Amino acid sequence: MSRKRQPLYLFLFLLASIPAALVAQKPVYTSNEGTILGYQLSYGFQIPGGDLQERFGANFSIGTGLQLFLPSNWMIELEGQFLFGNKVKPDVLAPLRSPEGYIIGNDGGPADVLLRERGLWMGASMGKLIPLLAGNPRSGLRLSIGAGILQHKIRIQNDPTISVPALRGEYLKGYDRLTNGLALKEFVGYQHFSTHRRINFFVGLEFMQGFTESRRDWNTDELMREEGSRLDLLYGIRAGWVLPFYLGEGGDTIYY
Repeated sequence: MSRKRQPLYLFLFLLASIPAALVAQKPVYTSNEGTILGYQLSYGFQIPGGDLQERFGANFSIGTGLQLFLPSNWMIELEGQFLFGNKVKPDVLAPLRSPEGYIIGNDGGPADVLLRERGLWMGASMGKLIPLLAGNPRSGLRLSIGAGILQHKIRIQNDPTISVPALRGEYLKGYDRLTNGLALKEFVGYQHFSTHRRINFFVGLEFMQGFTESRRDWNTDELMREEGSRLDLLYGIRAGWVLPFYLGEGGDTIYY
């Protein structure tokens, strides 16, 4: 073999060896056990029920939190959600409107004032993961129940260029219907932790029951205080992505 061809043969040999080297270095996970701490981000769509449906339409929510899955597949979760929507049913600003339906600003012209839904959920849940896939005990049916705080209000979105004196400072509290209280939350769905640890998610149905009451002393538009307790319900679907951290020596063993 001539010396001129030796570099070419060497290059071809190294090129052919790359796939075998990649296969040899691909991690193989022999189990999927141990404790998993997961950081989650989720997005949900919710429909109101009970007293809440008289105030708002459907809403969306963004959630974040921590999941702790024990080796027995029992789960503990800490979560917070931010609720937001554009459908507000009562016109709490009706007393401020002109006969033509406008809200007049301090310059004498109409102000563009919008009503929006804003809310939050903060709480803790516990539950159980029931495996459904052979060879992967950390993926399957997830059932959980939790308790926390549910809060919602009407956000008065003022015109950025025209000021309305009646909607400034403390006056806003007479219109925003701030409401909160203890709440329960249930989830039933599918949780997936892949054996190669790259695809980790959950999706399912979510239910909330809020035992709430008004936190304002006076509703300016109604010229009265809202008395009594409320039952605020939310039904929806939630999907989320999970970044898992495998703790201890009970997790998967990696071979190269």
